[in-house]
Amino acid sequence: MRFALPLSALAAALALSACQSMPRTAQVPAAAPAPVAAAAPAPAPAPAALPNDNLNATVWMQQTVEYAAVTQTVYRAAEARLDQALKDKTWNALVPEEREKPDASLPPAVIVDVDETVLDNSPYQARLVRSGGEYDEATWADWVHARKARAIPGAVAFAQAAAARGITVLYISNRATDLDADTLDNLKAEGFPIKDASVFMGLGTFVPGCEQNGSEKDCRRRLASRRYRILLQVGDQLGDFVQIISNTPEGRAALFKQYRDWFGVRWFMLPNPTYGSWEPALFNNDWTQPADVRRKAKQDALRTD
Repeated sequence: MRFALPLSALAAALALSACQSMPRTAQVPAAAPAPVAAAAPAPAPAPAALPNDNLNATVWMQQTVEYAAVTQTVYRAAEARLDQALKDKTWNALVPEEREKPDASLPPAVIVDVDETVLDNSPYQARLVRSGGEYDEATWADWVHARKARAIPGAVAFAQAAAARGITVLYISNRATDLDADTLDNLKAEGFPIKDASVFMGLGTFVPGCEQNGSEKDCRRRLASRRYRILLQVGDQLGDFVQIISNTPEGRAALFKQYRDWFGVRWFMLPNPTYGSWEPALFNNDWTQPADVRRKAKQDALRTD
């Protein structure tokens, strides 16, 4: 067994040893700081929405009294022509080439376009602005199925005034025919007079003896001329009134020059800055081009003097 020092002697020895081995100027080292946890990275900012060509146009249509004032003005001017057109048996709002049965005894009718002429689809445009998307058939069909489009200011009063005079309102639309039922229900809900389903002629309406060219409406106007004397036409696109043979700025200008005296008398145009055949006319009617290329073509079309 080992010999053990008494506790008092052992404690004294340890204290002396410690004093001898420690320099007088030495300091007790401070405790090392606790490691700081790395800060979590800040979340990346949400990407800013890209500028959308349709923003101002859509907001203007939805939020300004100026838009409503313009459409009211156009429709009141059209209504003021009804009695004159009804009384004059030689009056016809179709170009001569589209009058297949120019019979003064035919019952009277007016032709109106649907989208942005009697029904307001600006909420659909607003969705595209917010999402940064572009028109496609699936999202458009969803919108039409919802039947939420509201009447353009002045449109219902005009249509009802025509119906009160015994004038049939014909709706010629480039909506696909599978959307006919939803469109008719939407029109009825907004108060538009619908005599029967035949007054609506969608994009796929078959017209014997007339081959439709894309979305042009001349065949359907010809069909209307076989049954009615057309007193007035109301639309938001040049093609709502007459066939566009050449959809170029020059071709459109020539067509307008040819028929400019008809506007405000037989034809009544509503404003639509959100879309239309005027837009692709600026980039060779080629929607397959990237958006920035199409935008550049529109910028190049701007006049600065």
